[in-house]
Amino acid sequence: MVLRFPRGRHLLFPSLSPLRILAIRPYLSPPSTSALRPTWRSLYSETSISETEEMTPALKPDFGKDDAFFPPLPEIRSQAIKLQVYTHRSYYARPNHIFEDSQDDLSPDNEKFEHLGDTVLGLTITNLLMDMFPGLRVGPSTKIRAMIVGNPTLAEISLKYKLPDHLRLHPAQSITLRASTNIQADVFEAFVGGVFLDRGLEPVKTWINALFRPYAFAAYQVARQQHGLPPLLPPNPDGSDGPGPRYTGAHTLGTLNAQLQAPPARLPEPGNLMNQPTVGHLALFNQHLQKHNRNVEWVYSDRAAEGGHPYSDVGLPQEMIMKGTKSTPVWYVKVMVDGQFCGRGRGNTKKAARNEAAKEGLTALGVIVR
Repeated sequence: MVLRFPRGRHLLFPSLSPLRILAIRPYLSPPSTSALRPTWRSLYSETSISETEEMTPALKPDFGKDDAFFPPLPEIRSQAIKLQVYTHRSYYARPNHIFEDSQDDLSPDNEKFEHLGDTVLGLTITNLLMDMFPGLRVGPSTKIRAMIVGNPTLAEISLKYKLPDHLRLHPAQSITLRASTNIQADVFEAFVGGVFLDRGLEPVKTWINALFRPYAFAAYQVARQQHGLPPLLPPNPDGSDGPGPRYTGAHTLGTLNAQLQAPPARLPEPGNLMNQPTVGHLALFNQHLQKHNRNVEWVYSDRAAEGGHPYSDVGLPQEMIMKGTKSTPVWYVKVMVDGQFCGRGRGNTKKAARNEAAKEGLTALGVIVR
């Protein structure tokens, strides 16, 4: 007899007679219905460290002696928001399988604040990295951001601010929950979401930038080391140059604001695209048809061979008709849009003929071309 267990593990028993198998059945009874009821353990995320977090090196930010430059926690003025920020879902023990709360009975826990704070934090950190390291490519920037906003880092910050001390938790699990790295990180994200709802984005950015700039530089150093690059020294307090490469900042807030407020580079108007050989009338014509979901058909005729079939276009002007040679063929084409004639063209290649026909087609469709 073989009993199968998860992960391919098997338990072997000697051959059993039917009577002996029946004797075992009482021990294989179906689970009790009590197993279907939610337990307090199912109402929180247990303390666990994922493989990614295990591989994430601990960051060592520099906030000065005795963390003198560690920024203070911003104030949440709304008492209702503050109360919800610190309310874990185990406190009310509401079921979590519901699709949507009733408008007059919204969930009072901090999960939505945490979700919002995670998004605001990601946005602000991404902008901070662009400010600090404008030459950083997207791949390394993504790795650095992941180190900064990982649960170990957020939990460390949360403990410095003593946010878990204010959590409202179910009494039966309060000790375990309060010690959970995930819960500690979650309440920090919930606090970020609460500040955003209470005071807007600018106060959040001011606080987050001051808080995470040392973490960003520490993560940047780790990423440089992972890419086989030498460490970058922080700037000297007196502004002098020392041995070795140094971090010079990059953008200042003033230069960044100036760049954001500067008028964008003028993009070519659709008419000007006609003068660009890499685009041409044909490309613009195809873009216009795709945008408006129109059907197009190109009808060709090769007049290179003497005595060839005449081009079947009764509306073809006589001045366009010319004979080609075997070495220099002449292609004629007419373009049909949704079954209706839209333009015609001529050229020594099919593409050149299509481009000429596309120019007529754009005019027929009301697109101004030059």
